Amino acid sequence: MIQKPETAKERIILALDVDNLKEARELVKELKDYVGYFKIGLPLIVNYGFEAFRLLQEHGAKCYYDCKFHDIPHTVQKACISLVKNNINFFNVHIQGGSKMTSAVVKASRAAAKSMGIEPPTILGVTLLSSFGQKTLTTELCVDKNIEDFVLQLAKVARDSGLDGVVASAEEAKRIRKEIGDDFMILCPATRPTWASVNDQVRVDTPRDAILSGVDFMVVGRPITSADDRVAAASLIIDEIETALADKDLYGSLH
Repeated sequence: MIQKPETAKERIILALDVDNLKEARELVKELKDYVGYFKIGLPLIVNYGFEAFRLLQEHGAKCYYDCKFHDIPHTVQKACISLVKNNINFFNVHIQGGSKMTSAVVKASRAAAKSMGIEPPTILGVTLLSSFGQKTLTTELCVDKNIEDFVLQLAKVARDSGLDGVVASAEEAKRIRKEIGDDFMILCPATRPTWASVNDQVRVDTPRDAILSGVDFMVVGRPITSADDRVAAASLIIDEIETALADKDLYGSLH
């Protein structure tokens, strides 16, 4: 299992939301010293499969696989075992697949890791996609809870299933951290510094919001990858995280 991040850099997961390996390779080479992990998702996997993971390994970079598996337990079990066998030790599944699915994933993945003599993977549960707002939750999914209550309930399912943490917004992280505790990992999926546009996401947080809410990891994409100077953009975010961590320590010492 991966350790909780200690430095500002380790908290940043850069989204490799590009559709070709050439672009991905350029981003990895340029930014591997400025972020903790690179997120690989659908665009690269659909086009290149495990070759996308090999790219990160070649450059000594760490991977967070944003797979969001959501299927019957047996199918997701087999997929996760394959990830473990291919040395993917940080990935996620949809909590809305149900507790039978999430529990099966944890059991199968840990068993696969044990049989190989390696550390068990870190598996997070996706709560609610960052493109969802309250209206979508209520009118399309017919869920009459507010978003924070709904996400907290899913986080409890994740904990009870043995998942290592959840993917949730900073606002939701406050209650999750309070009710579930400090050991539970929280990853914020849509992080935008104040100088960046929010694009197609609804529930978006700044790096400072994320840190002060108790988030461990944060995914950043276009604010870095689309910047004229990507290293400078990453450095600005590192500075914002470091300032927030210092303020959080100060706040804690005063109360």
